[in-house]
Amino acid sequence: MTFQWPTNWDRLMSGEDCDFCKGMGHDRNKWGARIYLGEYVDAYLQSADIQPGYTLIIWKSRHVVEPVELSDDESAGYWLGTMRVARALMEYYVPLKMNYETLGNTSPHLHTHLLPRYVEDPRPGQPFPLLAQKGNEQQIPEERFLTEVKGLREILM
Repeated sequence: MTFQWPTNWDRLMSGEDCDFCKGMGHDRNKWGARIYLGEYVDAYLQSADIQPGYTLIIWKSRHVVEPVELSDDESAGYWLGTMRVARALMEYYVPLKMNYETLGNTSPHLHTHLLPRYVEDPRPGQPFPLLAQKGNEQQIPEERFLTEVKGLREILM
């Protein structure tokens, strides 16, 4: 079976239809709550109840699709920010393993999925079965979500 790229792929690649570019600079967006405001990246704890600690690291400057488009300093800033957030997630959630997924096949804007992995895991020893969010996923209960956001922000201060 062959699938097609979205019909607006050129507009996504150019940044014209980029949801990440449109959603930057907010403490809450359609995916979750910002837990880290860095020079190069913002990090959003996902509110969808997919995996505890699932966080999205988003490049926050101009529209960039691939990490190779960054200067050396920007690249260092991107990955240092990503590692800072990953360390906080490791401290707060204490997972067995952390996965780092930098794909961009659905949303071509530089971003990395941080996915903590646990003893109780949907696919131990394999990539996490992450699907594009449709907006109708079950959400983490708000009180628990806000507690986690607060705890992670305190670690990241």
